[in-house]
Amino acid sequence: MAGRVLVFAEQRDGQCRKSVFEALGLAAQLGDEVHALLVGDAVASQAAELGAHGAQTVHTVEDERLARYWNEGYAAALAAAIDTVQPDLVLLIATVMGKDLLARVAARRNLAALTDCITLTENEGTFEAVKSMYGGKIFATIRAKRTPAIASLRPSAYPVPERQEAQPTVQALAVDLPAEQRARVVEVRKKEEGQIDVQEAEVIVSGGRGIKDPKNFEMIAGLAQVFGAAVGASRAAVDAGWIDHSHQVGQTGKTVSPKLYVAVGISGAIQHLAGMRTSQCILAINKDPDAPIFSIADYGIVGDLFKVVPALVAEVKKVQA
Repeated sequence: MAGRVLVFAEQRDGQCRKSVFEALGLAAQLGDEVHALLVGDAVASQAAELGAHGAQTVHTVEDERLARYWNEGYAAALAAAIDTVQPDLVLLIATVMGKDLLARVAARRNLAALTDCITLTENEGTFEAVKSMYGGKIFATIRAKRTPAIASLRPSAYPVPERQEAQPTVQALAVDLPAEQRARVVEVRKKEEGQIDVQEAEVIVSGGRGIKDPKNFEMIAGLAQVFGAAVGASRAAVDAGWIDHSHQVGQTGKTVSPKLYVAVGISGAIQHLAGMRTSQCILAINKDPDAPIFSIADYGIVGDLFKVVPALVAEVKKVQA
């Protein structure tokens, strides 16, 4: 078992992402000591929640310049935490922020990097991961040649551990941030209130070209609502301007691993499959029995989606009643 594991606790607006708790659960399996790092402005209040999900020690770096993600500043904070903790493994989430931060820190510290991991285990004193490659055509096993290693986990790849009544030790880190911000975030456009991020969701309902009209995403949203799911989309639907890019699942969108993925009117181009084929259960609804999506689906419905989806919504509501 690894000695120490350091988890970068990615947060937005002062709230940790669900995937951070998944990483803490894995860290507890891999290490004797679980540390977490909180970076931002006035984020120390999240330390208790990290402790409840397995972090024994929470390190905080707070500065008003860190209120929004800043690559150089966050990298300096993570590097300082690595120097303090001396971990065998550093864990991040494979989000846009996590991927960007991992690349800089791994390069600057010459760390063995394992990215977008579906599974991560310890093997013969080092770390071994499984990830999908070449658009999801193969699953590769990769091994770090040395430690410490730094890895990013695919969201929803691991379960969230049960919440415990535990209080972590909280330590503030003094970090010399770069004097100059060569690039900074000037605006963040938030998604509509109540929308679930596809990378955080346990259930996703996605629509593709087969729904024919952007107005029909209301039907997709209706099915998502009864499932308590996020709304996803194929690249074709996004490129057509039917829905925002933040919903896109696939090689040029977001990679997801939900418990249930419902593909409605999606043919199953390899680029889309690359982003969702590791879902635990896949349900495909398509009128074409030869659609590629059926080759990876656990369950398939061949039929008119405009009849199938309303019927499915009605049946789910009956079960929930």
